[in-house]
Amino acid sequence: MSNYQGIIWNPREIEQESMRQVEEFCLPLNLATGERAVVGRIIHTSGDPELGNQVCIHPKAIERGLEALRGGAHIYTDVTMLKAGINQRKLAVYGGEIRCEIYNPEVAEEARARGITRAAVAMEKFGNDLNGQLVAIGNAPTALFRLLQMIDQGLSPALVIGMPVGFVGAAQSKEMLMKSRIPYITVLGTRGGSPLAAATVNALLYLQD
Repeated sequence: MSNYQGIIWNPREIEQESMRQVEEFCLPLNLATGERAVVGRIIHTSGDPELGNQVCIHPKAIERGLEALRGGAHIYTDVTMLKAGINQRKLAVYGGEIRCEIYNPEVAEEARARGITRAAVAMEKFGNDLNGQLVAIGNAPTALFRLLQMIDQGLSPALVIGMPVGFVGAAQSKEMLMKSRIPYITVLGTRGGSPLAAATVNALLYLQD
């Protein structure tokens, strides 16, 4: 039994100790309160303190995101895994919903016919509904590429949380996002994923308290 000495079993104590360590990782980054909340959630979710240095947040991202959420903005996602990770109960308090079309049969059929990803077609289907809303992308670079094309054509989401993951297009799409005119939160390079994107959305929701 000696190997198990010092293990924390109480869930509240586990959470408190985790966030204490996360706070220590965030201190050297000299972040504002909202930014620290986002970066802290990303570090906590990933278990990777080094990821804090890779998070890039537009100067107006936190403000615009909170304003939109308070106004009842919806959150549009590229995949259902991201949708599942967001605190829907908290979002509903402000009148928002989570929307995802990746498994829409019409989206799948059109994607096959055009030879492109379902995520890209699904983003197209949202169209002008994305104006003034939050868009969270945690898997498909093609969804972010298509969104950026729509932004070039005049679309104006309130905030884009762009965290596609992988080795084909992910880093490029995020670099392009940071050059766009829309407030963003992203993670540099090939890392990302639905858990990190969901953690970012939840951090904004918890900042409402």
